Amino acid sequence: MIEHVSVPVKDFRKAKKFYLAALKPLKYKLNYDFKDAAGFMAEGHTSFWIVKKPRVQKTHIAFRARTRKMVRDFHKAALQAGGKDHGKPGLRKDYSPDYYAAFILDPDGNNIEAVTYN
Repeated sequence: MIEHVSVPVKDFRKAKKFYLAALKPLKYKLNYDFKDAAGFMAEGHTSFWIVKKPRVQKTHIAFRARTRKMVRDFHKAALQAGGKDHGKPGLRKDYSPDYYAAFILDPDGNNIEAVTYN
């Protein structure tokens, strides 16, 4: 089991604003807020961090959503917060018959996904 993961970002303030909005539909809240790092909590656990770094290597991370509506709300909120569409909400039957997901590129180009199996 993974305890937490961190994603490097160039513009910490811009990234924090983006993730505050994008992760809200997934019930994540800002739990730790340091000068160059922020930790986001869901279900009583700070499992996602952003960390300011001078160089960013793009990555992919998927957040589990409880419902398809949460996936759609994540996609909408992330777009409104400045993310770029990288896959509209929908079934990805090539992954599995009930894999419902949406993909967004964050301000640094990281591929951020919300997924549910409902």
